[in-house]
Amino acid sequence: MGDVFHKDCPAREVLGHLAGRWAILVLTALLASPRRYHELRAVVAGISDKSLAATLKSLRQHGLVHREIGTGQPPPVTYSVTELGRGAAAALAPLLDWIRANADEITAPREP
Repeated sequence: MGDVFHKDCPAREVLGHLAGRWAILVLTALLASPRRYHELRAVVAGISDKSLAATLKSLRQHGLVHREIGTGQPPPVTYSVTELGRGAAAALAPLLDWIRANADEITAPREP
């Protein structure tokens, strides 16, 4: 196990992939249930097609998300979290809960 505060720690790369708001939102959306691309885009409001595609690609490359292609024309594509992704999403969900609970206070104007 490396020291995440060291610049060469491999955990920093993982942190970089998970720390972005889109990755956190996509993973936690998939934790609820497997979803098709258009469903994810609807659930994660405000994400562009380019950002969603890039986020899904990165999460798949790192073994956090599985892509299943069904049969039919066009073939349906469904995304789901892997066991590894389930652990990451489960760890991130409380962070989102905390953010929701404290967003008003955090974003309130403050005196300089």
